[in-house]
Amino acid sequence: MFDFTVEASAGDSEARVGNFRTPHGDIETPVFMPVGTKATVKSLDYKDLEALGAEIILANTYHLAMRPGSELVKKMGGLHKWMHWDHPILTDSGGFQVFSLKDSAKITDDGVEFQSHLDGNKHFFSPEKVIEIQENLGADIIMAFDECAPAGVDEAYARKAMERTHAWAKRCLAAKTRADQALFPIVQGSRFANLREESAQFMASLGTPGIAIGGVSVGEDTEQKFYAVDAAIKHLPKDKPRYLMGVGTPDDILEAVDRGCDMFDCVLATRLARHKSFWDFDGRHDITNQKYSEDESPLCAGIPCYASTDFSKSYLRHLTMENELLSMRLLTLHNIAFLFHLMKQIRAHIKTGTFQSFKKDFLTRFLKA
Repeated sequence: MFDFTVEASAGDSEARVGNFRTPHGDIETPVFMPVGTKATVKSLDYKDLEALGAEIILANTYHLAMRPGSELVKKMGGLHKWMHWDHPILTDSGGFQVFSLKDSAKITDDGVEFQSHLDGNKHFFSPEKVIEIQENLGADIIMAFDECAPAGVDEAYARKAMERTHAWAKRCLAAKTRADQALFPIVQGSRFANLREESAQFMASLGTPGIAIGGVSVGEDTEQKFYAVDAAIKHLPKDKPRYLMGVGTPDDILEAVDRGCDMFDCVLATRLARHKSFWDFDGRHDITNQKYSEDESPLCAGIPCYASTDFSKSYLRHLTMENELLSMRLLTLHNIAFLFHLMKQIRAHIKTGTFQSFKKDFLTRFLKA
């Protein structure tokens, strides 16, 4: 039911093109996965996502468990039917969200007690409970419950969190009952290479259909982020997809693909749109900048999306200054389309053996500011 095939390698790096088969369709990797936290990618519907070429989207276990509750989603036929999305879905474990509630969270080996951000009511997430929630939601790929250590912790703290994550991964595997869901465990170990190596080796030994690298993009700098990735990835199996969690800037994606990562997600594309920003080949820009008031050029003519090509920056700036909803929607469409176009280019250059030169040229222009 789940099968990963490496179809091409870059030759000049660890980058590769692959195909991951799931019950709701194949995913061509490397892939960027838009985040639909509350069972919607903000301002977009399923037709928008299909038109953009989305292969897989994410939903958030914690938020859906808090409201409306996974039991209701199950009653409605699961996420695919409820969202009218007949393509792959991944749900995270909720671990990152739970541990971000550090002021109310109480962590033990059994699980985590925390207060809902909605009403302050107490809840308890154990590995078994997290699997139950995700089985109710019905995603194709589900994540093991993990303890995501914040940036800057010492090695003793990082080791304890890693060992707890290992124990919870085993409990998640034991609790899982649905054969039509692929469980990915999550490598932890903070910024410590020895812990990252140990965690990667442990997770690889579990024989799951894929493995994630977590605990990055949690406040560390770029050098620390890829130091952690480098330490882990060399110990992960080459015949399984590698999911780098929470990474979604164009420059970080290119660096991670170069190292052999296959799957990426991040809220940044949609968050930037809500904060009036967009990407083009020259970097990140604020559409409210006065220089765009009389700019007749589109957001980015090279992107195959009407939001990128059909409206002038002048018009989009006007919409944004007036707080029109269409502005957020068009910027969201464009930012996701920009990342999808980047992924398509990456796959093409891996196949032709020109990935390194493409990466260099792209980053030289994108980061020049």
